[in-house]
Amino acid sequence: MSRADELYRQTCLDILENGFSDEDLQVRPHWEDGTPAHTIKKFGVVNRYNLQEEFPLMTLRRTYWKSALDELLWIWQKKSNRIAELGSHVWDEWAGPDGTIGKAYGYQLGVKHQYKEGMFDQVDRVIFDLKNNPASRRIMTNIYTFQDLHEMNLYPCAYSMTFNVSGNTLNGILNQRSQDMLTANNWNVVQYSMLLMMMAQVAGLQAGELVHVIADCHIYDRHIPAVKAMLEREGYPAPKVTLDPAVTDFYAFTKDSFRVEDYQFHPFDYPIPLAI
Repeated sequence: MSRADELYRQTCLDILENGFSDEDLQVRPHWEDGTPAHTIKKFGVVNRYNLQEEFPLMTLRRTYWKSALDELLWIWQKKSNRIAELGSHVWDEWAGPDGTIGKAYGYQLGVKHQYKEGMFDQVDRVIFDLKNNPASRRIMTNIYTFQDLHEMNLYPCAYSMTFNVSGNTLNGILNQRSQDMLTANNWNVVQYSMLLMMMAQVAGLQAGELVHVIADCHIYDRHIPAVKAMLEREGYPAPKVTLDPAVTDFYAFTKDSFRVEDYQFHPFDYPIPLAI
């Protein structure tokens, strides 16, 4: 069983056995039929993934890593909020009449800010500091921009990434205010592990540890049977994930820059209703 599978199992079991249910509270999310989408949750979950030991691609069910990477590149590389520029349909529910998700995610990363060294957007500032000031304790992004929240179709879930260099190793902390364990947990872990690998390669470093901090870590009520079925499985060893060493420009990475070998996963036949 991979380390990603182990952490997923531990987190889900803790939620199911010790979590808090919001079934008696009024909640914003709802199912397509209008029924409130309640959850059972744990507060303040922290999981650590050492990319030098293995890549955290879970095997208890398949994670569509190319679609996850496509979304990450849409946000971090294209800095886009327009769903027509995204290869998958994961954002369709939150698209407005103008075809965008409002001033959210990629839009925020693309806004330029004034620094002592000049004008940078958040992504380019990270790259600049990793190359020129790796000892800095200020290498981070944050897309939870309060003055723009009213113009976002969905408030950012994964909202902050902090990078920290130790020797020749790049580590990162992903902060997330809310996490749907069935639909999004490994999806986000894979995305930001790949981001850490790309940023490390651009800066001539080795990718180290991704620390995933989740404030509200939950399982939706209609997802519980599927999660329990997954937890009964025995996972496979982690696959091997490598990055094309020839690419050193962050904006030159594509979905084909990553190679995933020996990825075994269990079939997953459960429908996954989407809480909106």
